[in-house]
Amino acid sequence: MRRHLVTPICLVGALALGAGTASAAGDPQWTETGTAYTDTLGGGQGLATRADGSLLHRGLVDIPLSLRIKGWNHVGDPDIANGYVFDAYQGPDTATSKMYAVTTPTGKRYEYVHQLNPGEKLNNSFATVSPDGQWLVSGEWGEQRRLQVFPAPLLNPATSPTGGDLKEAWQITLDKPVRDIQGCDFVTDTRLLCASNDATGTLFPELRPLLQVDLPRKVDGQPITGAVKPLLALPQRSVCTGAFETEGVDYDAKSGTLRAEMIPPGVCAVTTAVYSYRQVAG
Repeated sequence: MRRHLVTPICLVGALALGAGTASAAGDPQWTETGTAYTDTLGGGQGLATRADGSLLHRGLVDIPLSLRIKGWNHVGDPDIANGYVFDAYQGPDTATSKMYAVTTPTGKRYEYVHQLNPGEKLNNSFATVSPDGQWLVSGEWGEQRRLQVFPAPLLNPATSPTGGDLKEAWQITLDKPVRDIQGCDFVTDTRLLCASNDATGTLFPELRPLLQVDLPRKVDGQPITGAVKPLLALPQRSVCTGAFETEGVDYDAKSGTLRAEMIPPGVCAVTTAVYSYRQVAG
């Protein structure tokens, strides 16, 4: 998840630059149902649904000063599980670690630092927790054939109750390469939806695709392989021209609503579009 520079002028429009769906015949499809907007600095990195249905947004201005002082200068797409908020943090380009901050329902924050493994990228684009609350899934930038799996801090008894080191449990190997994943969220125990910022069309025909990752079993901290397929091209709509950027994704299990963020180009980048979807029979 790259860092953003935004201009304090906004032009919000509805000029469609491309959106589509792709699904095998008979498979459920995600249909766009609405659009909302949030300010990019305060919510353009990601979002998560609280238990009451309201949305938690994350942006660069949400990074606490105490964490900035420690060098954590980027926050990714968050998740909420059992009332606990999970945030993914990364540091400068010279960083040798990444950090997951977990905030309890009472507001207490604990920091879990993961020392980078050989070959692991420093990027920490998102955090998503498995439906059973036991496993934290995260990802790197660039072209990858894996997602990382950690015991979920505080919720998994294998982790310290007060923060500290966080070691990787194992990985989800992907049967196809993916590029520039900005966020993933669990839809079921064995299915994730991931938002990609890949606009090259070389891995999938859809530009900036929403991807589905199907697992043969629940995440359990052991090696597992996920089957990847594209579902649709996320919308790119703006009166401004230039490069868009996909950001966070969230699935609200109670309402069945999927949301994905897209930052428009140019001066319009001060406002992030949040597109909503619901699943319908194919």
